[in-house]
Amino acid sequence: MKITNVEMVISAVKQEQYPAGQLPEFALAGRSNVGKSSFINKMINRKNFARTSSKPGKTQTLNFYRINDVFYFVDVPGYGFAKVSKSEREAWGKMIETYFTTREQLKAALLIVDLRHPPTKDDVMMYEFLKHYDIPTLVIATKADKIPRGKWQQHAKIAKETLRLIGDDELIIFSAETGQGKDEAWGALQKWM
Repeated sequence: MKITNVEMVISAVKQEQYPAGQLPEFALAGRSNVGKSSFINKMINRKNFARTSSKPGKTQTLNFYRINDVFYFVDVPGYGFAKVSKSEREAWGKMIETYFTTREQLKAALLIVDLRHPPTKDDVMMYEFLKHYDIPTLVIATKADKIPRGKWQQHAKIAKETLRLIGDDELIIFSAETGQGKDEAWGALQKWM
């Protein structure tokens, strides 16, 4: 997809702040520091549009990025980060749950996992949550450039088995460094637009 126009529309914490209109939305879920912002930046060919941080737990709002005036990427706060107070974690949980369970424009969730390691308990819980609410899910296994190509399929198999992928849900091996998996990701998103 040729990206001509990208806009950070709003950082929302409650439903009244979500953008109006019917453009399809794709929410990015994953642990803190798994590469959600890097994924967005690679997909839209911008270096630092979605801010990346070396400090986990930086995203604390639902960030709506309008792409080509055709759809939104919605960056959701990362989970599994310990240095956040229990009350903050609960508030994020509620905010994320409200978005995922009430937003009609949400077409699919992109569950971002780290290809180098088996999905965490939090990743499995997130996947089960998405399936419980019948939200189509595309798993993006990032950081592929950090392991030898010959081991990709073995790591992908572990990820699929750990998450217990069901139905049409697929896993795409991705690298924000090399662009590996970018075309496959666009191809997968196309069917929901």
